Amino acid sequence: MSIAQRVLHGDFGRVALLDMDKPLVPHAHSECHVLLKATGADTYFSVNGEKQLLTDETAVLVNAWEPHYYAHQPDAPRTLILALYIEPSWLAALQRPLALSARPDFFLQRGVQLNRPMRRIADALIAEMMSLTLSDQDLVQELLSELTVSICESFSDYRHLARMRVMAPASFYDSRIRRANQYLMDHYAEDIRMEKLAARCNLSRAHFFSLFRKNTGITPHLMHNMIRMKKACESLSSARSGSLGNISESLGFPEQGHFTRFFRNHLGAAPSQYQRVVDRYS
Repeated sequence: MSIAQRVLHGDFGRVALLDMDKPLVPHAHSECHVLLKATGADTYFSVNGEKQLLTDETAVLVNAWEPHYYAHQPDAPRTLILALYIEPSWLAALQRPLALSARPDFFLQRGVQLNRPMRRIADALIAEMMSLTLSDQDLVQELLSELTVSICESFSDYRHLARMRVMAPASFYDSRIRRANQYLMDHYAEDIRMEKLAARCNLSRAHFFSLFRKNTGITPHLMHNMIRMKKACESLSSARSGSLGNISESLGFPEQGHFTRFFRNHLGAAPSQYQRVVDRYS
C-alpha cells in the first residue's frame, strides 16, 4: 500500500512526500502541480494521455485542470515522490504575474530537465520533510518559494502571457458552466446525477459534457471528485484528531470504507494514515 510520509498544508497549498507503489485513478487539481522524485526507482506519470518519465534529473509539471494519474509499473520498486500542489494566490504574492499559474496553459512542457540548483533546493526540502522533528516552517517556505519560482520562471509561459495581457481565469467563460460548477461546489457531499445537472443548465447531456470539457478541460465527474478530494484534504488537515466517520459523512459517503477507497485511489494513501502525518502551517 502507498504511504504518505509527510504532508504540509498552508497558504502555499499542499506539499506531500508520498511513498508510491500503486497506481492512481485519473484526476485533476485547481492548482498547478509539480512532481519530483525523492528516492527509489524511476517512474512515470501520465499527463493528458502522455507518459512522462520521472527521474533524479527530471520533473513532471501538471497545469491546473489537467487530467493526470500515476502510472505505476506492475512489480516495479517503490518510489518516494515529492508532490507540490501550489495555490496561485500564494505564487502571486511572491510575483504578481505568477497568478497566471491558474491557467491551463501555464506550463509549456510536462516533462522537464532540472538544473543543479533546482535539484539542490528540492533535496533540501525533501530532507526537511523527512526529518523526525517538526520542520522549520520559515525554512520550508523559503525552500518551497525558491523551488517553485525557479521552476515557473524556467518552464512556464507567464512572461509571454503577461505581455499579451492575458488574465488569470476568474471563472469559466460560459455562464451555464459557471452555474454548473457552482452547483458542484455547493453540493459536493451529494450523489449528483449529471443528467439532472445538464437539465438545470438547459442543455442535453451530450452538449453539457462537451461544453463542460471545453470550458474546464475535464469532465463534470472529474470536477466533482476534485472538489471532494480538496474538501477531504482540508478536513483531514484541520481536524487531525477528528473522527474519520464524521469526515466521511460530511463528504457524502454512505460508508467510511467508500471514503477510504476514494481517497486512496486519488492520493495513494489511506485517509487515516494521511491524517497522522499532516502538519498545518500558518
